[in-house]
Amino acid sequence: MVGTQVNNPLHGIKLEKIVTDLVEHYGWDELATRININCFKSDPSVKSSLKFLRKTEWARGKVETLYIETFAS
Repeated sequence: MVGTQVNNPLHGIKLEKIVTDLVEHYGWDELATRININCFKSDPSVKSSLKFLRKTEWARGKVETLYIETFAS
């Protein structure tokens, strides 16, 4: 099982860090423009975003993709 996550750029990065880093980099307004989901538009917070993203796989995928495009490139 050693090395099973070798090609996963998100291995070991928690969702909270992903959201926090994106907010610090883009801000809530730009983040809402790039990913059109209400948790980034209407009274955004890291806590409410995490709650939504943990339950909504398609939205989490978009956030993870943006994170990879922003920080892993």
